[in-house]
Amino acid sequence: MIQSADATAVPAGGALAVDREQFSELVTQKLTSNSHIHVVNEELSAFPDGITVVATGPLTAPGLAQAIVDLNGEAGLSFFDAAAPILDANTINEDIVYKKSRYDRGEAAYLNCPMTKDEFLTFYQALVSAEVAEGHDFEKMTVFEGCMPIEVMAKRGIKTMLFGPLKPVGLEDPRTGKEPYAVVQLRQDNAAASLYNMVGFQTHLKWGEQKRVFRLIPGLENVQIVRYGVMHRNTFMKSPVVLEPTYASKRRPDLFFAGQMTGVEGYVESAASGLIAGTNAARMALGETPLIFPETTAMGSMAHYITHTSAHHFQPMNANFGIMPALTVKVRNKKERNQQLADRALKDLATFQAGMNRVEQV
Repeated sequence: MIQSADATAVPAGGALAVDREQFSELVTQKLTSNSHIHVVNEELSAFPDGITVVATGPLTAPGLAQAIVDLNGEAGLSFFDAAAPILDANTINEDIVYKKSRYDRGEAAYLNCPMTKDEFLTFYQALVSAEVAEGHDFEKMTVFEGCMPIEVMAKRGIKTMLFGPLKPVGLEDPRTGKEPYAVVQLRQDNAAASLYNMVGFQTHLKWGEQKRVFRLIPGLENVQIVRYGVMHRNTFMKSPVVLEPTYASKRRPDLFFAGQMTGVEGYVESAASGLIAGTNAARMALGETPLIFPETTAMGSMAHYITHTSAHHFQPMNANFGIMPALTVKVRNKKERNQQLADRALKDLATFQAGMNRVEQV
């Protein structure tokens, strides 16, 4: 996954962003060209007999989704994954926006829309009073924090966005040498740089409202939205109740689950969960004991988190240092602390690899 991301990367400063179409095509090509993988394109509405890995994603078809519900005795949780609008680069006002990455890290890959305090307040009032799309009881949505709609964030407080996607720190306007009151960042969305994504602007606003409100942002007065922000209903299992740290089902040990449906969040995290589930499925086929990765490692901490956190408050989670066990000695400096956590993870992973039984090629 990371190799495919590197091969289809677009400029994003210190972050890794991809051309989504090229990335998807490359991953698909790698899977279909692998001689050890036989691809059959048809819908499955029941689990096969024997050792199986289910990695059907957060938009699993209804038939198989019902099979998962029947197996677990749980309807699972639901959340709404919000996508940000994508803009036509040719309609962005280059006289107002400026190119810069926060703190000048990496290349200047983001377009920045600066706001004065008055412009921010005008935008804020329009945003919190805008109409949201119909079809869901919006107030009762369980929203993954990492994909929170911008209008929901705004309603939490007038300054909330200033500490989130509109944070101006490290984004001085080169024309004034000063930080604007607020900044909206646009990230290149494709290799041709013809499209830009509004960073952190996932939204559930009606399409007409998106055009009206977002055109209040300086530099976007006449912008054309080529794909409006939308909300997607996704489902994931109550993994703390139904899964083992091996990614095996508690109710059917020869059935493994992997990917976002387990509550891990992100491409790399999903692939990592699949690596563990697939390895353990292979070990089971060889009559070997399933592996549980050390909790001090990134992969182990993800597996531990999704199977040990509170089921009542369970939400999808990215890999991060915060879900790893704390160091035995408290380190105040964040950079130094994270480095020590990383060093410990690599050391423990090496020890784990040296001690485990290898799955021999069949």
